Amino acid sequence: MASSDTPEYTFTTSGAEIEIRASTVLPADRRNIELRTADGLTLVGEYAAPAGGRAPKATLVTLHPLPTHGGFMDSHVYRKASFRLPALADIAVLRFNTRGTCSPRGCSDGAFDGGDGERLDLQAAVDWAVAEGLHHIWLVGWSFGTELCLKYGAQDPVAELIEGAILLSPPLHRAGDADLDTWAASGLPLKVLVPEFDDYLVPEDAAVRFARVPQADVTGIDGAKHLWVGEKYAARALDEIVAVVRPDVAVPLPARWTGPAAVAPSPVTSR
Repeated sequence: MASSDTPEYTFTTSGAEIEIRASTVLPADRRNIELRTADGLTLVGEYAAPAGGRAPKATLVTLHPLPTHGGFMDSHVYRKASFRLPALADIAVLRFNTRGTCSPRGCSDGAFDGGDGERLDLQAAVDWAVAEGLHHIWLVGWSFGTELCLKYGAQDPVAELIEGAILLSPPLHRAGDADLDTWAASGLPLKVLVPEFDDYLVPEDAAVRFARVPQADVTGIDGAKHLWVGEKYAARALDEIVAVVRPDVAVPLPARWTGPAAVAPSPVTSR
């Protein structure tokens, strides 16, 4: 797809208040984008901003779970963020496939590099946001995406361009104490959301590991699992994200909507 292509949804207005469900798409200015990495790859993605040309109050650059285990730009929390946050919180959402990752949007060039070459993917996404004139840029990482945030977000050239990061289900496999120490030294805010029943790092252990980062705010999410399955937990993740990047917006976000809305088709796979 060309970078000017617009995702297609059919919006209708029922005239009555509707419940916001997993597949509900609220109005936004959406466009498919392409990112260029410093090593010459083209990555595919989508940018969703508040409708009507309104300037976003904050921008999320999202980094998806492990692509070798089903993670991609349509992983469900990020998909719901793009469906809802531009309308409900004036937050723009940039989603993209890291190198070698495919989704219904298309395939990004290259091959999965275990978190090494992906440093350039993260940089390309942040550079794109800056080139678009966006402000208040936050990284949001989920699982593997948290490793990229921790390893590269607090280093230049990215560190000087972002406000901080929010981590969902950090496994701390690829990112280690040295990365945490670099983040601590940066002074950048770090919000860490840890499911109670996470497969890799539970809240009590996360509190110990992230104690190396004085500015880290570690929050355990009762009942949640690593993949945040279920509308209750996806909505909680979005509320926590909004509370960090737009503290002036009341949470929990509305669960009902009056106005134009669409229903999105299910992605081929979902994580």
